[in-house]
Amino acid sequence: MLLNLAPSLFAPGLNFKPLQTDKLYDVIIIGAGPSGLTAAVYCLRKGLKTGLVSVQVGGQMADTSGIENYLGYRYINGMELVEKFREQVLQFGIDFEIKAQVRSIEDGDVKQVHLEDGRAFRTRTLIVASGKQYKKLGVPGEQELTGHGVAYCSICDAPLFAGKKVVVSGGGNSGVAAALDLVKLAEHVTLIQRRDHLTGDKLLIEKLSAYQNVDYLFEHIVTQIHGENTVTGVTILNRKTGESFEKNVDGVFVEIGLIPNSALVQGILELNEYQEILVDCHCRTSAPGIFAAGDVTSVPFKQIIIACGEGAKAALSANEYILNRAD
Repeated sequence: MLLNLAPSLFAPGLNFKPLQTDKLYDVIIIGAGPSGLTAAVYCLRKGLKTGLVSVQVGGQMADTSGIENYLGYRYINGMELVEKFREQVLQFGIDFEIKAQVRSIEDGDVKQVHLEDGRAFRTRTLIVASGKQYKKLGVPGEQELTGHGVAYCSICDAPLFAGKKVVVSGGGNSGVAAALDLVKLAEHVTLIQRRDHLTGDKLLIEKLSAYQNVDYLFEHIVTQIHGENTVTGVTILNRKTGESFEKNVDGVFVEIGLIPNSALVQGILELNEYQEILVDCHCRTSAPGIFAAGDVTSVPFKQIIIACGEGAKAALSANEYILNRAD
């Protein structure tokens, strides 16, 4: 295995090379989050000619401050787990395009993946593991402090804020559920909602209202996040009066929703009302030979461990598809 090489895993000479335009792949995987990387390991172990294409490595996992619910690790930083996954993939050798944006795909007996730079690659099967992206606040300090007090997953990161003061931005189901996770651990939670009421499910709101260490700021928004090495506070704007004030907090949870990265398959694969790719229990999509796994799909409960399992299933299903069509 390629150990102790995490800072330079993609340096020239290591165990990967770019995808080849004149090669017919057995499978090309789009996305290098938990599901895509797991799918790659399973495909490579099956001896499939495998290509992996992704804008970045790690997906949402790379933005997670700490992970305490992935089996085998009592606690691990998100980026540390990403490096473990990368090492696992690179031990086999793989054709890998990193920082590569997929423009479109073509269906058919031989499928094609077109990149923004004009190159196209051919494959017998596809695994779409492009994930979701968090909706961002888009305010100063958010990007710089992501993973250092700015968080997007209360299930993953709530335990890290035990005994601390936090802000939750978002009053829909995601925001109310995050506040519910946090009130059990944090010293105090402030839920900030741009509208004049919470829009989450009534049952969730009733459960949250039973706690005394939570307050609500309606018709308010976060306009800036402060801190150098970690979050120390936020600036909050009253949308009704136009007045701003600062609040000292230790963390900010951005809970305004997620967007599936499914635009590249629109018109090719069947999507649900949330624009997630519809899959069956074998990770098969509506197009034969195209499989999907992870957060971009209709599978419930978006968690790292679930994405990994779905990636493994998609790889095994792709291998089975190829074997059944072998000449």
